[in-house]
Amino acid sequence: MQASLKLLTRRRFLPLFTTQTLGAFNDNLFKTAMVMLVTYRIFSDDKLEASFNAAVNALFILPFFLFSALAGQLADCRDKAWIIRIVKTCEIGIMAVGAAGLLIQSVPLLLTALFAMGVHSTFFGPIKYALLPQHLHRDEVLGGTGLVEAGTYGGVLLGIIVGGIIPANAAAATVLAVALVGRIAGQQVPPAPPVIEDHSIDFHVIRSSIRLVSETMHVPRLFLAILAISCFWMQAAILGTLFVPLVKNVLQADQHVATLFLAVFSVGVGIGSIAINRLLGGTVSARYAPAAALIMGLFLLDLHHVVEHWDAPDAVVGWRDFLELHNARHILADLFGVAVFGGMFVVPLYAFLTTAVDKLHTARTMAANNIVNSGAMVLGAMLFVGLVHAGVPVADTLIATALGSAAAAGIAWRLHRACRPALSSA
Repeated sequence: MQASLKLLTRRRFLPLFTTQTLGAFNDNLFKTAMVMLVTYRIFSDDKLEASFNAAVNALFILPFFLFSALAGQLADCRDKAWIIRIVKTCEIGIMAVGAAGLLIQSVPLLLTALFAMGVHSTFFGPIKYALLPQHLHRDEVLGGTGLVEAGTYGGVLLGIIVGGIIPANAAAATVLAVALVGRIAGQQVPPAPPVIEDHSIDFHVIRSSIRLVSETMHVPRLFLAILAISCFWMQAAILGTLFVPLVKNVLQADQHVATLFLAVFSVGVGIGSIAINRLLGGTVSARYAPAAALIMGLFLLDLHHVVEHWDAPDAVVGWRDFLELHNARHILADLFGVAVFGGMFVVPLYAFLTTAVDKLHTARTMAANNIVNSGAMVLGAMLFVGLVHAGVPVADTLIATALGSAAAAGIAWRLHRACRPALSSA
């Protein structure tokens, strides 16, 4: 762990870590402020609120599905540090639109900025993982991946907390300021020139996406890793969509409790990301992933059981009163368990993707992974909306999410078995 933390003193890692953490903070501050504003101040219909929360997640993820192939090609064919500077400059303009939406409470402006931030994150995504094996030594990659994930979820956590408690005008000023600081941090990322000679780019997003995914997914171990990661993100999409409607309409609690739920989940994933690195001792392996997925599913089932038997208060309560209610802490413990084991499940799989291919193909592999993951997340959000509109209570969607853990465990077990011969011969 100390060896991994030493990376935070290295210029080959710290600027990337800072830029990514600030980006995660800004994304989640803006999304949370927008969701709380619309759910608690503008809308007052259960199904409409659930649909809006699903639309927010789907709209932010859709650019990953549409443009990840192009982003992967650019990351391979251009200096990655140069792309980071372009992307972070665009973030300033995007956040100006988002800030305006928060100030005048314009849903169209808010959704436009959200989609644009999804595009911003799409082009940054392949770069952050492709830079790790290019700037770090092989025995540093897992630790660096864990730190990036922990920093990401730390940024997510802080963004959720700040976005959930500050007023819209303060949120507007903050997202603009953070975008400016992120641009300064991005300027410090060391050069990362392209590692391939072919600099041609296919701008036909559908054709290039199909080709990229097919070229990556035909490799059995990559196929299994991407499929397992996609199962996790489908579950995360459903959970991220249901938290706010669940808190408001089932648990009868205010937006600060919704913020608490999102924060606990983010803390748990960050802790799980670091814990798995310690367990594996720097070795890239999926051996703990099946068990982590199953335990995550058990926590989800227990969470459903507690929520199903929840005795809702007569009036909406704040976070202090909520914590005094019977089984409130039980719910938070279940959420924390889901998140910790989710982080322990997914981080080694990302590390595997960055080390299972050579540096020539890292960015495109991560871009293919983003395409499949984003498709799974959009599908998860659509599944949630479909279930709610079919009359399924929000709490019961937790059962569908728990079933996804069993599928993820099975896929991760197959990946572990597929990797053992390679590891034993290494």
